[in-house]
Amino acid sequence: MPLVGLVRVAGAALDIAVPSASDRVAGVSMAGFRGRAKDPAAFPVIPYPAITVFIDFGDAELVDDASGERKRGSVVVGMAPGSLRGCGRDIDVLQVRLSPVVAHAVLGASAEPGAAVVALADLWGREAERIRERLWAARSWDERFAVMRTALVRRQEFGRPVDPEIAFVWETMLRSRGRVRVERLTAEVGWSRRRLWSRFRAQVGLTPKRAAMLVRFDHVAHRLAAGQGTARVAAENGFADQSHLCRDVMTFTGMTPRAVAAAPWLTVDDVAWPAQV
Repeated sequence: MPLVGLVRVAGAALDIAVPSASDRVAGVSMAGFRGRAKDPAAFPVIPYPAITVFIDFGDAELVDDASGERKRGSVVVGMAPGSLRGCGRDIDVLQVRLSPVVAHAVLGASAEPGAAVVALADLWGREAERIRERLWAARSWDERFAVMRTALVRRQEFGRPVDPEIAFVWETMLRSRGRVRVERLTAEVGWSRRRLWSRFRAQVGLTPKRAAMLVRFDHVAHRLAAGQGTARVAAENGFADQSHLCRDVMTFTGMTPRAVAAAPWLTVDDVAWPAQV
């Protein structure tokens, strides 16, 4: 059985399920969310250093406040989604987080991992609907996780991997929590700055500098959500001052650090993604 937690988010009580350790895949995290809100729940989608696949079986939809575009069903959200929020009353969603190193092979080289939202069918064609039907027919979260795991492993096996140098740079960014000089990484992989920028952008979807900023932002967002003060978080994470931290937070979310600290969706992370928090 998957581990299950209960979290209240934006007025909705959510049951959260995650796969058992034996069913997990390197570079992939999955969680299932199910619940019902008295009133339609709404929450901002906080940028995260992974490509996220949402497969919805309820009435949830993703709304881009900048363009007014709405998407439902099976969608892929990039690492820098902009002014995106989720809305819904009947919540029944499988969420999959893919490391960009894995996403390049799983989603296909034609994917744009830095982009906001794209339908999964645009990347997987008819296979996306076939997998959704199998997920819909599954009788438990265990079965849903197994169906998705099989699909991801098969696509990764036949997909095109990222360059080993790109994988090294990305993993170094994660280990350092984004506090690494890209010039040093360029020297370590033996590439020119221009080549690293071009290949990294093509395979990860962001420039190395912005990717490192996003990794650091993610760490900062979770420290703020844990109740740590802005001054302390800024001092311990390499920012020149609080204003510097505020600018970075605003760049990724359009929100103040105080608003990010109160963002409802971050409250589920210690249950849904405990290994990543």
